Amino acid sequence: MFGWWDCCASCCDGVYEEILEEPNTFSLPSPLPQWPKGKDFATGKICLGEIEVVKITTFDKIWSCSPSRGKAKGVTFYKPVDIPDGYFSLGHYCQPSDKQLRGYVLVAKSVATDTSHIQDSKSDSPPLEMPLNYSLVWSQNSNRTGFGYIWLPNPPIGYKPMGFVVTTKPGEPDLDEIRCVRADLTESCEVNDVVFDINSLSLRDQFYVWNTRPCKRGMLCKGVPVGTFFCSQDKISENDELSIACLKNLDSSLNAMPNLEQIHALIKHYGPTLYFHPDESYLPSSVSWFFKNGALLYKLGRDKGLAIDSKGSILPGGGTNDGEFWLDLPDDVDDKDYVSKGQHVGDWEHFTLRLSNFNGELWSVYFSEHSGGEWLDASELEFIEGNKAIVYASKNGHASFPHEGCYLQGSSKLGFGARNDCAKSKYFVDSSVRYRIVAAEYLGDEFVTEPHWLQYMREWGPTVVYDSKSELEKILKHLPFFVRFSVENLIELFPTELYGEEGPTGPKEKDNWLGDERC
Repeated sequence: MFGWWDCCASCCDGVYEEILEEPNTFSLPSPLPQWPKGKDFATGKICLGEIEVVKITTFDKIWSCSPSRGKAKGVTFYKPVDIPDGYFSLGHYCQPSDKQLRGYVLVAKSVATDTSHIQDSKSDSPPLEMPLNYSLVWSQNSNRTGFGYIWLPNPPIGYKPMGFVVTTKPGEPDLDEIRCVRADLTESCEVNDVVFDINSLSLRDQFYVWNTRPCKRGMLCKGVPVGTFFCSQDKISENDELSIACLKNLDSSLNAMPNLEQIHALIKHYGPTLYFHPDESYLPSSVSWFFKNGALLYKLGRDKGLAIDSKGSILPGGGTNDGEFWLDLPDDVDDKDYVSKGQHVGDWEHFTLRLSNFNGELWSVYFSEHSGGEWLDASELEFIEGNKAIVYASKNGHASFPHEGCYLQGSSKLGFGARNDCAKSKYFVDSSVRYRIVAAEYLGDEFVTEPHWLQYMREWGPTVVYDSKSELEKILKHLPFFVRFSVENLIELFPTELYGEEGPTGPKEKDNWLGDERC
């Protein structure tokens, strides 16, 4: 995968050009408040067991390049600076050259700590060690400032590198430049988004850069992303084993998580405003409103449904969605129309905020869009007041998006797809005020008692079948044959909800309750 590759300047002239403009550093619209007192949340450092880490967001530029031909965008490589005494770099950072500077890397130091909180630690070797030497992974000439070199640290036996080192000179970097981490304190990582790529017909000219994330992600997982990048001359998939790793949190105390008072403060500071379209027909309701207005609990083999009190006390708790129980609309026609309003009965829509445990800063927001969604960095958000972002719910479909406009799920190039219209209106929910904390497992029941309805794992609404598929098939019959095949492929990209859906399940049945969001 790795090799010594050094192009002469003559074969690179005109292919790469230096990006001279320094990017602006992104900051949230308002300063962070003083969060309520707690344990280690928002203290600037986090203990992971035998090592302690600090998040660095200040950098010195090392080198950047960009293809002068093709559509690939440039990339800039940075070195973390202002590292506190006693801490060591684990690797360098990079990002697209046309973006506001917005990133981080973790730096680490060994710590003596209470071993009662440390899980799976069985080694007497030091947690951090210098690399033995470096291997040159890639080098390239930039017309205006010369060569850039990317190096992979070669760790001692029993250790793993966390990232790469970038230089502008051909000699190996200093061994003291970074530290490798003992293997049992690491987790495997995978490539995520492509940061930079040169996809040439010549294998010699191909090069790819990705950011990384832990392979296992979720509430019960221990992987901690370092913020470094991975690069290779070969294409890499999510299933390929990488030569670098991420960190592992072995401190079971979870002291870096916010306490209940801090959670309330975070919600009040960051809670987005959710806007519905001016022509929205299907507005949201609370769970208690849904129950009080006639939702019924049905059981397999029983003809009549049972009325549900506002707390959902009669709902069966636990288990899985086995088809034994389901919720449906009231029997009375008028009540049924009043509760249903036509679409997405009992459906759960959501957006997710990702905050930094180091200082409580909003880092990104996940927008749920039908059967998938996307994470957007805070620099790409629209803010309504202070650091409160705006989320737009699409007309009648309730997929969430970051800005007003029309979003097509299909082919935006051809203008063919499922349409999602988003706009501001008088219909909105300010989630910084209108909210309720229903679960915080790590705090325990003495702090947050989960409502009974949250344990209901079956379907929250009836099965719905739409006529969209038959209508699309009618359209296909009138298209030229040579166009029809492409359009049929596009239809496969449409959300499955367009054709119909089983009754939606509750929050704890969703993948993102314990795992990561779907992208």
